[in-house]
Amino acid sequence: MSAPTPTPTPVSTATPARAREPFDRRLARAVQTVTGRSLGPYQTAIVRIGFSLTWLVFLLRELPHRHRLYGLDSPWSWGMAERLISDNRAFSVLMWSDGRIWFELVYGLALLSAALLLVGWRTRAVSVVFMAGVLSLQNRAVFVGDGGDNVLHLAALYLVLTRCSQVWSLDARRAAREDRAARAGEPPRRDLTGPLLWVVLGGFLMAATWFSDVSGEWWMPVLLWVLWLGNALWWLVSRYAPGEPRTLLDALAHLAHNAALLVLMAEVCLIYATAGWYKIQGSRWQDGTALFYPLHLDYFTPWPALSELLAASGIMVMVLTYGTVIVQVAFPFTLFNRKVKNVLLVAMMLEHAGIALLLGLPVFSLAMISADAVFLPTVFLVALGARATRVRDRLLRRTPDGKLPEQRRTDEEHGPRTLVG
Repeated sequence: MSAPTPTPTPVSTATPARAREPFDRRLARAVQTVTGRSLGPYQTAIVRIGFSLTWLVFLLRELPHRHRLYGLDSPWSWGMAERLISDNRAFSVLMWSDGRIWFELVYGLALLSAALLLVGWRTRAVSVVFMAGVLSLQNRAVFVGDGGDNVLHLAALYLVLTRCSQVWSLDARRAAREDRAARAGEPPRRDLTGPLLWVVLGGFLMAATWFSDVSGEWWMPVLLWVLWLGNALWWLVSRYAPGEPRTLLDALAHLAHNAALLVLMAEVCLIYATAGWYKIQGSRWQDGTALFYPLHLDYFTPWPALSELLAASGIMVMVLTYGTVIVQVAFPFTLFNRKVKNVLLVAMMLEHAGIALLLGLPVFSLAMISADAVFLPTVFLVALGARATRVRDRLLRRTPDGKLPEQRRTDEEHGPRTLVG
């Protein structure tokens, strides 16, 4: 008698479920991400370039009128500013003296710091001077501005904490040259500029501490001293203890950079969310006619014929009015959908370009576009940088043999994708 044939066991074609990663491992990977590298190097670089360019353009445009805006000829007199700052404790080095020479010196340093930050020269030190210049001039006359000054005011504080010179800067070029020289076995070059800047800024901090009772809140001198001592510690550790102490300082610097970048992103989302929800409550935005009225104000019509042509189309006014509200309200909710986020980002940048053209607010628009740039994709920024390099080389007629050292590269292009790219 033959044995019964065993029934074959059916083979499952379903893909086995992937084991769920333990929470502690995910937490460790997240900590490693925020402390192991500075995220968004291209985004922070374009933000640095955008805001420094915005401030530089504003200072150059108002150079003939600087005394009426912030000087002794201003309708907001020095005495009125002194009384206001004694109440709100806003930081301004212009309150140290009411002399014309001191004003010219502060204005000149603000111009110089904006230009140096634009090209990324000694960014750690220059960003502090840039912040002091922005706060000093804006707090001297708080009623001068068109809205973009508020964004620039906050961004100047954030840039101090970011490592915004990793790419597209003279600092990155210098670091690339030093790395190449080290690989070739050449002795390191002695840096005199950095210690000299440190000493000069130390004298400024002594003055800021001396005049702290008339130049703002107590935390501002404390912040400046922390930054100054932190850079001194960084120099000492890099020179005499390049092992684990340097690794610890690198982790803290990465953490501060990533935190400041996150705050800047949250600020942009908050600006658009609040602006959009406030617009929804307005009757003119609800009936689609809000854009019609600023197009007929003489103060906001640098091109009257163009404004009249746009305002003559009721459908176009309604589409732009509703489109502005929809884009501003929807943007914060699209951050995790990369394609939709990029489409709305382009729409918002075009909106600000239209504001600059139609309403004559170029500084405001440039400041908002600079803030929006924190969400630009990394692939686009890398391609933009490569295109700019080719145009520069073509204009300067450089040959391949005469190319400058490459920018210091980061792992951003090959690392995990984030909200900023």
